[in-house]
Amino acid sequence: MSTAFINSSFHRGEFEDSGAPGSLGGPPELRDAQSWLRDALVARCYAGPTISSLITEAENGDSLAADQLFNSLYSELHRMARRELARRGSPASISATTLLHEAYLDIAAREGSSFPDKPRFMGYAARVMRGLVIDHARSRNAIKRGGEFEITSLKTEPAQHCVDPRELSSISDALDQLAKVEPKLAELVDMKFFCGFSFAEIAALENLSERTVQRRWEKARIYLHRSLRADLPL
Repeated sequence: MSTAFINSSFHRGEFEDSGAPGSLGGPPELRDAQSWLRDALVARCYAGPTISSLITEAENGDSLAADQLFNSLYSELHRMARRELARRGSPASISATTLLHEAYLDIAAREGSSFPDKPRFMGYAARVMRGLVIDHARSRNAIKRGGEFEITSLKTEPAQHCVDPRELSSISDALDQLAKVEPKLAELVDMKFFCGFSFAEIAALENLSERTVQRRWEKARIYLHRSLRADLPL
């Protein structure tokens, strides 16, 4: 049902008391109920897709859904970081790993049983966190002067070691290319380098041995060093 249909129907009085066509008529209780129904129907039409549905559509090759998923998760993580700042008081910091775990719990509780399993979610969310960390690095001086929040990584702290956001952007571009041929390797770098997950944590999440994760990490590092032909902080 389109919002245009809803609005025109109410304007014509199709959802109203038959004794008062053309305007919200009847007793106050009825008018309140009609107003609530209209707002609910309009809100339903304007409501965007859920994270669950966007993940499913992205996995089916829908590039538009993939873009929407990135934007939705970015907004969600940014919102949660701001919330943590308000909760802890300034100055405050939050690790990327903590932020991702809390985001999973928060969104899963909101979307219910249809929400994807944790490894699938973390794969997408870690890519989004990469963008958030790079944006944070770009505005870090402003943040130090009293900006919004500080993101840290428990294990690698990329924003600490990569003072030049252009270096992070170069790594990100190389990861996008790697993802086209070895998506799991790119996901591993996102989780390890940009999010600070340990090998043990990644192994548990992916149901792999820690040694397998370490081998994949070395393979990804070799690819990135060859691709960028530069000394990298990973």
